[in-house]
Amino acid sequence: MFGFMQKLEKSKYYKQLDEIIEHLEMNMSNNYKDAAQEDLKELESLLKKIQEEGKISGGKFSYYENKFSAFQEKMKNFTHKDQKPFW
Repeated sequence: MFGFMQKLEKSKYYKQLDEIIEHLEMNMSNNYKDAAQEDLKELESLLKKIQEEGKISGGKFSYYENKFSAFQEKMKNFTHKDQKPFW
């Protein structure tokens, strides 16, 4: 029973990470730069939290860490302040 509850708790965190990623992708595709940056911070924060608490396996952590790194690289200049006006 305890193993089941622990697995359920882990899958809850995976679901949260997936929801943040989905939201981040949606905001990027709609060019909502500030919202996408906030999602990236939220993803990083949750990923660190569950790793510190031992709620994520090594393989899953690598998977989400790679996703985070890819988003981080893609979003380096993805801000409104870097946007050049065309007028």
